[in-house]
Amino acid sequence: MATLTTSSKRPYHIIVFGATGFTGQFVVEEVARTCNEGPGGTLQWAVAGRNRDRLEKTLVQAADALRKPELKCVEVIVVDVAEPESLAIMCKQGIIVLNCVGPYRFYGEPVVKACIENGAHCIDICGEPQYEESYSRLFTSGPLRVPNTVVDVLAFVQLSCLLHQGGCGHDATWQSAIFGFADSASLKRIRRKFGHKPLPAVGARIKKRGALFFSKEIEQYAIPFMGSDPSVVRRTQRYLHEEHKHSPVQYMAYVGIGGLFSVLKTLFAGVVFWFMVKFSLGRGLLTEFPEFFSFGLFSKTGPTRKQMDGTSFCLRFMGEGYTTGQDPSQGKPNATISTEITGPEPGYITTPITMVQAAITLLNEHHCLPNKGGVYTPGSAFARTTLIDRLNKHGIQFSLKNGQ
Repeated sequence: MATLTTSSKRPYHIIVFGATGFTGQFVVEEVARTCNEGPGGTLQWAVAGRNRDRLEKTLVQAADALRKPELKCVEVIVVDVAEPESLAIMCKQGIIVLNCVGPYRFYGEPVVKACIENGAHCIDICGEPQYEESYSRLFTSGPLRVPNTVVDVLAFVQLSCLLHQGGCGHDATWQSAIFGFADSASLKRIRRKFGHKPLPAVGARIKKRGALFFSKEIEQYAIPFMGSDPSVVRRTQRYLHEEHKHSPVQYMAYVGIGGLFSVLKTLFAGVVFWFMVKFSLGRGLLTEFPEFFSFGLFSKTGPTRKQMDGTSFCLRFMGEGYTTGQDPSQGKPNATISTEITGPEPGYITTPITMVQAAITLLNEHHCLPNKGGVYTPGSAFARTTLIDRLNKHGIQFSLKNGQ
């Protein structure tokens, strides 16, 4: 099995860039937990960021949290995203850069550019559609491996928190949402710039749900999912259709918000947020007081470890299609399939796990990845690898619930 190995000129398998950030610190801990999963059972890695003292403090905190004093000896690289020379020096030393510096709309491109110019792979955790779709060549996730012809998929995201602890997101995620919504018009311009033709629809057209509706599938009220998932899936379908002649799958994503009280709170917060992001003063207030304007959902300090331990997620995919021998152009779908992904707190536990396991997979199964260079989402890059098996072993469970 071919693996990617270090050398005297490129001594690190992984460099965690932005290690002192809120998410970055948990990525550091996750890398430390999985050192024995690298090529040959070892992993050479380093942390990078602007401030050496803060980087060293992050390593001390990780060493104490994991009871691994050897982490205090992990190499530190001082890098500033605003200094191309320092980025180049970092990228020349690592096989993979795990980029945790966001918002990516402001800081992502220089890192990608430096990785390309200096021969390093780059993995990020971006959820910002404008940033993702600004690339002209975006290859996305792989096909569903089911026996029937799947023509449409509904996705429902649900979060669960212990009532006495609640859930919370970090200020950096809140800022990404603020600037993303404020610049939502640019997303349409980006798509028009590429001039893509609409993808053909196979079978009956999927019906869009309303802006707010009661979902029988998850037995609670739901709204359209505002994250980057739909953008990623659209790119997925375009790549599969144009490069591999696969039939496109129609996709809609929603998020469960709970009962009537949650609906009222969400509607009020949504109207206030949507109005304020349109103006500079409003954006300033939203940025300065995240906890107040998000009703406690986001804060400058982020969730506590106790809050994260009490939070989990469930992502349900409900597909419709046609059994073997049935003509999709004739009549409604006659078969269904339901799959589910469950795991711990999504933002700062699941995200580091998936990011690090993607890097471990890349290192160990490089021969299974696409031959051509480019910008790939996990599905396209890792479709022929054991990434899902690895995630299952690390507490993120993929399961087939039913099919008929």
